[in-house]
Amino acid sequence: MPADAYAYCAGLTRDQWAWEFLRRNPDYRRDYDAFIAIWRALELDYGAPPHRDFSRWKQDPRAYGPLPGEAALTAATGELCVVDDERVLLECWMGAKWGFYKFPLAPDRVAPSPDELSWRPPPQSDAPAEAPYRLDLSFDLSLPLAPQLEAAKFRLVGRAAELRRQGLAAPMTVANQRARWARMLQLLDAAAAGEPVVENDAPLLREAQAMTRGGYLDILRTG
Repeated sequence: MPADAYAYCAGLTRDQWAWEFLRRNPDYRRDYDAFIAIWRALELDYGAPPHRDFSRWKQDPRAYGPLPGEAALTAATGELCVVDDERVLLECWMGAKWGFYKFPLAPDRVAPSPDELSWRPPPQSDAPAEAPYRLDLSFDLSLPLAPQLEAAKFRLVGRAAELRRQGLAAPMTVANQRARWARMLQLLDAAAAGEPVVENDAPLLREAQAMTRGGYLDILRTG
């Protein structure tokens, strides 16, 4: 697709960027097709919300996850939509698998409004920060905290300035990644359309594919 087809990316929020990568994941697209086929069959039998006959709906085994051929999720029960026998409603199972709370969106939705996106808190990495981005601070709790906190803030600001002077990459933000992410989307769409990949673009395409598989959750941690 031409570059101007991605002009809408200039106004995307962090949550919308995550969606733009997820919706290009072939596995998500297959999951959604399977999910929506089941959902429409249930609506045909029991009516569409808010007028569905939920007392009959919830007795149908099709109304619960996992999708056919999928394994059960390991997410805590309290984070999922469950009924009395602890089964997980299919729409909630689908959301939990891919990292969101609300009803699964169709992959052809471009930049849905913020109220349609409700991401679960992304998993935090257990790996400690490494040099040069690690700065260890210590505090003496027998002394007043306010001046210690001010000194710590001064050290953090100074360290950030030092990293910039050294030419090291700044932390990832929506602002400094927007052009790169838009190019990634363009490459993903070209590859999906069967267009040949220029050799120089191959590494970026691989990175973009990794973003669709799970890297989109990292976007949710950006500023």
